[in-house]
Amino acid sequence: SQVYYGALDVPLSPLGEMEAVAAGSYLKQFDMQHVASSPLSRAIFGAKQVKKLQNPLSNDAELVVYEGLKELDRGVWCGKTKGEIGADLMDRFDECDESVTPRNGESYSTVKKRVLEARDKLLSITDLGKASTIVSHLQVTRCMLSEALGIPNNEMSTLKVATASITCIDYCGESGKQVVQFASFKPDAGLEKSKDMAN
Repeated sequence: SQVYYGALDVPLSPLGEMEAVAAGSYLKQFDMQHVASSPLSRAIFGAKQVKKLQNPLSNDAELVVYEGLKELDRGVWCGKTKGEIGADLMDRFDECDESVTPRNGESYSTVKKRVLEARDKLLSITDLGKASTIVSHLQVTRCMLSEALGIPNNEMSTLKVATASITCIDYCGESGKQVVQFASFKPDAGLEKSKDMAN
């Protein structure tokens, strides 16, 4: 059964590392002004793969770490399976019933607020016409993607986002318009079939 690690700082598996390397290699073709990351080690690993393959002559920005990009904190649910948590509680949580938010944990609305604040900090240091990368987690990507697509919080959990996948969103600084160019694209990690069946 799937274990919900949330904000627990667990390292990537060997497969996860391979997928992160593949994502970094794919992003090599783009000139990133900044590479931003969650403070969790599994995201830091992926961000370093992106950073080290960027052209050093055109990109000398340091890795930027934002606390606001950390994965959803599931509090006392961290490290448990859906069966251990309770399917009904998980379903109600995914529907944004804040009365079932786990002790010491976050609701979707809380995590979305801090994620968008961190995203805006990155946008504020990204020059017009330039691109930056955020390396983070499932719920962080869902927060940004749902906002760009106008999807309400109680439907965020329905968004499919593969592990180590790439989502591209264009932001217009003047109008605030957001355009999703592609979502959950998973570069080839040299595996016959990825574990989450994406791409």
